[in-house]
Amino acid sequence: MTKYTGCWPVVPTPFHDDGSLDLEGMKRVLDCTIDMGVDGICILANFSEQFLLSDDERAILTKLCVEHVAGRVPVIVTISHYATPIAVERAQYAKDLGADIVMMMPPYHGALMKGTAEQTFEQFRQVGEVGIPIMLQDAPLSGVDLPVPLLVKMANEIEMLKLFKIECPQAAAKLRSLIAEGGAAIEAPFDGEEAITLLADLDAGATGCMTSAMIPDKIRPIVVDFLAGNRQAAIDGYTRVLPAVNHENRQCGFRSAKHAMQVGGVIKSAFCRHPIAPLHPDTASMLIELIKPLDPLVLNWGK
Repeated sequence: MTKYTGCWPVVPTPFHDDGSLDLEGMKRVLDCTIDMGVDGICILANFSEQFLLSDDERAILTKLCVEHVAGRVPVIVTISHYATPIAVERAQYAKDLGADIVMMMPPYHGALMKGTAEQTFEQFRQVGEVGIPIMLQDAPLSGVDLPVPLLVKMANEIEMLKLFKIECPQAAAKLRSLIAEGGAAIEAPFDGEEAITLLADLDAGATGCMTSAMIPDKIRPIVVDFLAGNRQAAIDGYTRVLPAVNHENRQCGFRSAKHAMQVGGVIKSAFCRHPIAPLHPDTASMLIELIKPLDPLVLNWGK
């Protein structure tokens, strides 16, 4: 069994109401998430609002998070960038601080500047030379096509590329093909996109998932049950969380975990930087209405 299994949520980046970083709140987010029993934590991802952070803020947050987690669980640092030298520099910085894994999308910038297969391979190859395990994120946001033969080639030829977070359309089908064609080189096939396709992805061979930090304590048991062969228990668990997961995925996005953490007293503010709009009060209210019956730790941790 791969050591990369279970639930590895992306943690949000908390801000004060004036938009400045809430560093003490960041520590509370990390502590709360670890207390949910997660298997690892990812920082600076899209659900961490990485596209709204300055380079200096990224460096501050990387150092704070790795040091505060202090080995309690593995830490994945997102390093995606169009420029290969910057991605390599970010990987080296994360490794030097003691991060366990880096996550990256293929090189892209906007709608038209997309890395080719050769450019994508070369960027991952150069990051691999840093000597830290890599998680490849196959997400629609990049707009880069990553066919299974390319991913298998990368897995076979880039030693440090070990984890594959597949959250493209028809993710289960791609996971199934990736595992069949890549074999042992696909060490950790992961589900993403807030677990909206989790059950199908587990059925296709996923060993873990990367959700938001909203209710990982309720999602992790689904993965554990499924991998242990307790299929009906996993189906029942998924049925319970699906309304909340659907609302998060379709209505709230990364604002969901921040709102739940504010309601639960983990952080003081659910502020998101402009141009991100706050959740509509009715949308936010329904989110809590859907997760409250699950009795997640996030609603009680800070009270």
